Amino acid sequence: MEQNNQWQDKQDIKSLELAELTEAMVQMGQPKFRGKQVYSWLHEKRVESFEEMSNLPAAFRQQLAQNYYINSLSIIRKLTSKIDGTQKYLLRLKDNNCVEAVLMKYKYGNSVCISTQVGCRMGCKFCASTLAGLVRSLEPSEMLDEIYTVTRDSGQRVSNVVLMGIGEPFDNYDNVMKFLHILSSPEGYNLSLRHLSLSTCGLVDRIYQLAEEKVGLTLSISLHAPNDEIRSQTMPINKRYPIDELLEACRYYFNKTGRRISFEYALIEGVNDEVRHANELADRLRGMSAHVNLIPVNPVKERGFKRGSRQRIEAFQKALEARGVNATIRRELGADINAACGQLRREYDQQRSQGREEL
Repeated sequence: MEQNNQWQDKQDIKSLELAELTEAMVQMGQPKFRGKQVYSWLHEKRVESFEEMSNLPAAFRQQLAQNYYINSLSIIRKLTSKIDGTQKYLLRLKDNNCVEAVLMKYKYGNSVCISTQVGCRMGCKFCASTLAGLVRSLEPSEMLDEIYTVTRDSGQRVSNVVLMGIGEPFDNYDNVMKFLHILSSPEGYNLSLRHLSLSTCGLVDRIYQLAEEKVGLTLSISLHAPNDEIRSQTMPINKRYPIDELLEACRYYFNKTGRRISFEYALIEGVNDEVRHANELADRLRGMSAHVNLIPVNPVKERGFKRGSRQRIEAFQKALEARGVNATIRRELGADINAACGQLRREYDQQRSQGREEL
């Protein structure tokens, strides 16, 4: 693929919020209403060039093109599940890095899981996304374009968004917040943030910060262990923010926002999936308005973790429910296309390093 690097000398116009864009248009000598016009073209009509902005004067379109670029992503690979129609996308960024997005179809609408970083530095032992570390964080426009690209390719509107792909959203906090503001803007894509879920491994300071934002999203905590000993072995972030400190922040978030917390719990055979672990977890969550989403761990060949039997997983769920904790087993989508986060990107990067880009 031929790369156009002209963007390096220009500003990313799609990452500007409406107020910022309006101010920029005024600085260019344009009336204020130009900001809303351009914003609509970018986020409502989702054009990929200034030439498509047909209700703008030609001279102004040329001026925009001289100072700004419109970010876009290209599809490297798309896999479609023969089981449930889930579609997994490998997407190329403007600097030739790549990320993943997954389109999942439910009765209530279409949900897309997007990435917030290229790689991840959190080091969770069961995750393929973090194996090669962090390359860089995504800009607001790049996160938006994961949604816009999937929408354009599928021809279907996305009604729910999950920030649970490659990367730690709170490690890219400022860009993620701008992304949320633009995505939910009535003048743009206009997605209610009550239809958005953000998953974090537990950066406590950011949980407190998000509570003050009052954005109305669903906060999901990647907990994956009932105690500090197990969690520190599998999730290095726990050494900085132990479970009690993390749960205290979660209680604050609920009290501040009234939004129930969802806890993600990947069940790893012989590590955290025994009934005694479920009972210990229930004790930890006592008194909280919480939901536990049980996830059979996705095998990552570099890690060696295995999932237990269905009977073992159901026993864990029943133990939680017997103690009054709402728990569900996550429905697995795209099982035949390796829809687990990070695996497709890792395969592609490995082949690219060997001089082969075909997957």
